[in-house]
This record gives sequence, C-alpha cells and structure tokens, in this order.
Amino acid sequence: MAKQVTEPLSTLRVLMFPFLAYGHISPFLNVAKKLADREFLIYLCSTPINLKYASKKIPEKYADSIQLVELHLPELPELPPHYHTTNDLPPHLHSTLQKALKMSKPNFSKILQNLKPDLVIYDILQQWAERVANEHNIPAVKLLTSGATVFSYFTISLNKPGDVFPFPEIYLRKSEQVKMNETLKCAKQIEPDDGDRQADGNRQIMLMSTSRIIEAKYIDYCTEFLNLKVIPVGPPVQDSITDDADDMELIDWLGTKDEDSTVFVSFGSEYFLSKEDMEEVAFGLELSNVNFIWVARFPKGEERNLEDALPKGFLERIGERGRVLDKFAPQPRILNHPSTGGFISHCGWNSVMESIDFGVPIIAMPMHLEQPMNARLIVELGVAVEIVRDDDGKIHKGEIAEILKGVITGETGEKLRAQVRDISKNLKSVRDEEMDATAQELIQLCRNCNKCK
Repeated sequence: MAKQVTEPLSTLRVLMFPFLAYGHISPFLNVAKKLADREFLIYLCSTPINLKYASKKIPEKYADSIQLVELHLPELPELPPHYHTTNDLPPHLHSTLQKALKMSKPNFSKILQNLKPDLVIYDILQQWAERVANEHNIPAVKLLTSGATVFSYFTISLNKPGDVFPFPEIYLRKSEQVKMNETLKCAKQIEPDDGDRQADGNRQIMLMSTSRIIEAKYIDYCTEFLNLKVIPVGPPVQDSITDDADDMELIDWLGTKDEDSTVFVSFGSEYFLSKEDMEEVAFGLELSNVNFIWVARFPKGEERNLEDALPKGFLERIGERGRVLDKFAPQPRILNHPSTGGFISHCGWNSVMESIDFGVPIIAMPMHLEQPMNARLIVELGVAVEIVRDDDGKIHKGEIAEILKGVITGETGEKLRAQVRDISKNLKSVRDEEMDATAQELIQLCRNCNKCK
C-alpha cells in the first residue's frame, strides 16, 4: 500500500487528457493509479475506442477512483470512430486525426464545464488543452510521456537549431538526423504553440515519466536552461497481471526455460519491421541458438500469414526454442519472468523503462522519432547494447546473433544484468517518495489557484 501524502484534504478531482495513442495512454494510466492510491479522484478523458483499451488496463480496485470520460471527435467522412486513435491508423490519416482532435475543443470545454475538476493534466502534444482549462479557471499541468533527455534534445533542436547539445553521449547518426529534421518540420506544421506558454517568466511545472535515478543530469538541464520545474513521476510501468488463456500458455512455456536464458523481441504497438529487417532478425535469432519470444506484428491491412512472412522453414527449425506471435503479448509479465534475460526493443520510452524497472538488459534497435536518443541514453547507463545499422540503414543477422549470445550467455550479459538490477533496486526505493512529492506539488498548485480548500 502506498504511503499517504501529508496534509490530506478533501478529494482532489483531476481530469487527465492523454494524446490518442496507446503509448501515451499507458503512462497517463500509470500516473492515474498512483494518484488514486493517494485519494485523488481521476477522470480519464479520451475517445471511446481508446477508452475501450484503457478499461482493460484498470484493475477492479480502481473502479470508483478512476472514471472514464468520453471525448467525441467531430464526424469526418474519412475518419470513422474506429480511427479515433493512432493505433492501426493508416499513415495518411495522422494529420486528419490531429485536425479532428483540435476541432473537438468545444466538446472538451463542455466536459470541463460539466465535471468542474480541480486540475487538468494534459499531454504535451495537446497544448490547446491548457488554454481551454484556463478559460474555466482550472489550473493545468502538462505530463510528458517521454524522458528529460529526449525532451531537452528536441527542444534545443526545434528552438535553438544552432546550439550544440551539451551531452555528447546523446547524438544522432546521419540517417537519423535526416528523419529528425523531417519530424521537426511536421511538428511545426501540426502543433504550433498556440500562445499557451506562460509569458510572465514564471517557471512552468511539467510532470515527466522518469526518475532522477535515471536522468538526473538531464532533468537538471531542463530546470536550469529551459526554465522548467520538472517533477518526475517515476517510470511508466504497467501491471504484470494476465488472465488470458493464451497468455498463460505462453507464460507456462517460458517457465520451462532456464533463468535468464530467453530473449523477448518486440517493437511496440505502432512500429513494424520491413520485410528485409524481419528476415535479418529471424536469421539472427536462429543463428544465436538462444530461446526467444518474438512479437511479429504487421500494419493493419497488411496482415500476413506468419509462416509466409518468415524465412522458409524457420518455424520448423527453431522448434520449441522459440515462440512467434502475431498479436500483443503480456509484455510486463514476460519482462518480469525469471527466465527472461534480454529484450530486443525499438526503444520506445515505455518499453525501455519497463525493462529497466524489471531488471532486464536491453538490446537496442531504434527505429523512429525519439528512439535513437533513448537507445544512446540506456547505453550510457550501462544497461543496453545497440544493434547498429550500417550506412544504408540495414541491420545484419551476424551482428544480431553475436550480440544476442553475448547478452544471454556471455560476460556482456553478466555486466548488463548487474547494472540494470542495481538501477531497478534504486528506482523502487524512491518510487513512493517521488510520487508523494508529485501529489504535494499538485495539491499546492490547486491551493495557490484557490481551487482547493
């Protein structure tokens, strides 16, 4: 049971408003549960399709303290309700979804008018939510679902492109820089700053899904040079409970393997391997001779038979040494299992933080956006090794196999495991303390705004 915050007051009612992506909803839910443990009443606001996903992630004990609130986007012919989420959204509709979300401001305003929450916690990708909240005299705080390293790197690149990032360990390779420049151009077009930044020079509060145990110097940089009051809420780690029959069969299979002998392979909910990358990963797993669970999903509309998508005879050759899935797997449960000794990951922030929290070394294979910077950070922390793409952006089965063997059966793995388990222990030791501090900051903010008594 979490330690209660000091100076308890009447229930603080908080509306939480994540971006329309599973990778953003999960960390918001993580914070929602922690605040609910401290007697906050949470309204989680999103589209019906996303709330259907979120409802499955809320344990029964939070039935009263975390309530789901539907936000309805305007009806656009090209964007039916099942596309009111980034999950499985065709790439050409992403800007349309952004447009529809902004058009939902009146509906969001009505929600605030009806619920009258004491505080709004909104996603940094939805800067306009702060202005709407302020129109109702409701204080608003942004929650960043990535870490301080990425945030400070992006901020410098976007606002001060001539400046050099002061931490040489965090860098982008040439091909990654090209992609980054394209992303920054899109960011300026899709989500311009609506004038929501405070103009009085006061330091803004920003909640961040991280911990000083992991990112102390980058948090300090945000504080000192970006004039932010960063409040770390801890890593976004999901509950490791599963009751799905297929999931249990998989966990039982994992239980037949030796301790630290199996690698988990997954690239998140919104990123997919090219045909060439899939073949190299498959051959790398085969050559390494290690046990594995591989989540090999495909974009919606491009679903393929696994046997046809993999190298010919692959499933027969690996036999009981591996499992290949074409659906979501219970990632927290797998990472928390004693047989799991490594994680080949795209280095999305949620996945990286879960792996560290569960004490599992990472084999980094970044693909897009902030993932290369996350990969460099965890290599710097000593909890990961990276599969480096060549100058043409290709990965190679031989390198994959060698890295896998080193992590699962070699000295590299022993060093990584010792370091990641030490960090995991330290993270757990400050978890309640960080969240108690967060709760007190939010309570004080509301008091200062005369919303709390």
